[in-house]
Amino acid sequence: MAAWVERKQSLVYGSDDWLPRKLVLVRAGGTCPAPFQRPTKKQKASVAATASSSTRALNFTLHITSHHGIKSQSPSPMASTTPQSALSFPRETFAKLSPHPYLRAHLQPTSATATPTRANGRSPSQFRTPHINNGSLTHADGSAVVRIGDTTVVCGIRGEILLTSKVPGWRADKAAAEPSSGAGYNEIKELDLLVPNIELATGCSPAFMPVIPPSTLAQDLSTKIYSLLHSTNLLDREDLRIWYQPPDLSDPDRMDDDSEDDEETSASEIKAFWALYIDILFISLDGNPFDAAWAAVMSALKNVRLPKAYWDPDREMILCDDSVDKSKKLSLNGLPVAITALVFKAKEQAQSKDKKYWILVDPDTFEESLCDESVTVVVDCSEKKTRILSITKSGGTIVGREEMKDIVKLAEQRSTELSSILNG
Repeated sequence: MAAWVERKQSLVYGSDDWLPRKLVLVRAGGTCPAPFQRPTKKQKASVAATASSSTRALNFTLHITSHHGIKSQSPSPMASTTPQSALSFPRETFAKLSPHPYLRAHLQPTSATATPTRANGRSPSQFRTPHINNGSLTHADGSAVVRIGDTTVVCGIRGEILLTSKVPGWRADKAAAEPSSGAGYNEIKELDLLVPNIELATGCSPAFMPVIPPSTLAQDLSTKIYSLLHSTNLLDREDLRIWYQPPDLSDPDRMDDDSEDDEETSASEIKAFWALYIDILFISLDGNPFDAAWAAVMSALKNVRLPKAYWDPDREMILCDDSVDKSKKLSLNGLPVAITALVFKAKEQAQSKDKKYWILVDPDTFEESLCDESVTVVVDCSEKKTRILSITKSGGTIVGREEMKDIVKLAEQRSTELSSILNG
């Protein structure tokens, strides 16, 4: 059995044996490797200088300042007295590490002369500038592109014909055939002539990637827009009716007479309706989706032009005229404008004694993640008189009567701004 001889070479830095500790196994009777040669004085000096610079590099002072306090690591006694630069992070990093104190620091500055601003640079009551472009989609009867900050929405409206013969329980009696200019029976809602649909799964934000089922937010927005379209009586049902006036066939001797007098004596019939499909597509999303979606719907409805449709008794079908001059626009009953406001509290804990809060209008995604209480107000100032059409409030108990009055005043200002763009 062969015996093994262990040869040890040890090293302690600063001694003559400067090489690393190493075990070398040499078989008995074999030849030992050549011994390591000792370094020269020049090599030792070079190694010592390198180690000294590495030691100085490792001794530094790290300062991290936040709203929770200051943590510092004192330099070691052996470190150099040369002042070192502090380690700093960009604004985005602090916002992710401590979002609530980050926003509070902007709204509650330490200086008494400083103006409270949000992290995005706006004041609490300042809206983002809207940009609206109409008629962008050539394949739709009406369309609009609305951009508010980094939130961009495309809305396209296409009209389809719904025959009365396809409506269950429809009767072409005299009561149903009479023209109506008022609201009365909500025919538009009963027949589902307005069908909104919102698509968020477009990659508009990391939370809504493509090829995923409709999210809860998309369904909630569709429900809100559907309810608001009908509760405000925005459209006149007469604009969506397609009439037919048959000739008077009561007198056989006048069956071939096509005079207008005969047509006026015959009863008119509703042969079909226009059903408007409202598709809302989010291109990018940075907070406040409802306000942007509603503004896009309003702009697209004002841009709609429906072709002239008439009933052909010979073909027994509805035909449309290609002439643009004969197309008609929708007559809207007002110009509702929606605004959303959030309540940001100074303290995250509900049991905190600090009751200070701020009302932030037109919030972005960062602010939405930090607020629980929200208020959405829909007003119509088109007739030089403010009509409150809808108020929706969720979460929290901070907003009271006085706060609601302030939000309504902000809604009136926003309505004036958007109305000038929509009517321009």
